[in-house]
Amino acid sequence: MIDGPYFVLTVLGVLGTGLVAGVFCGFSTFVMRGLAELPPAQGVAAMNSINRTAVTPAFMTVFMGSAVLCAVIGVVTFVLWPEKGTAELLIGSALYLFGSLGVTLVANVPRNNALLGLAAGSPEATAYWPSYVRGWTLWNHVRTVASAGAALAYVLALA
Repeated sequence: MIDGPYFVLTVLGVLGTGLVAGVFCGFSTFVMRGLAELPPAQGVAAMNSINRTAVTPAFMTVFMGSAVLCAVIGVVTFVLWPEKGTAELLIGSALYLFGSLGVTLVANVPRNNALLGLAAGSPEATAYWPSYVRGWTLWNHVRTVASAGAALAYVLALA
């Protein structure tokens, strides 16, 4: 079993990646569906408001703090190559760093920025809204599964 500071890092990794998975799951299962049911102007305005207010210290500490923690766990695991949990720790770190942080940076944030550049009631926003919801939600599903998978991998490393 993993012990000492390495144990603490892994438990914190479970907690952080699990919390992020929960946020993403909420968006995938009901927030985006609720926004999609609104008229486009209202949906765009609501999502733009969410995107502007999501960058709070609390959420960013959990989201980016988990990324830093996963990177540390991955590097320490690669360097120390422990007898137990090595594969699980490396898989958990990769899932979060690529499937959560990476997807956020290359798929969700560019969509958010494009939406933020559109006036809520404009014809462009109305035309973009359905494809935004589909694409953003699809990639958010990926982030959800990757973050949950990271948490599971870290739990398995502790077993």
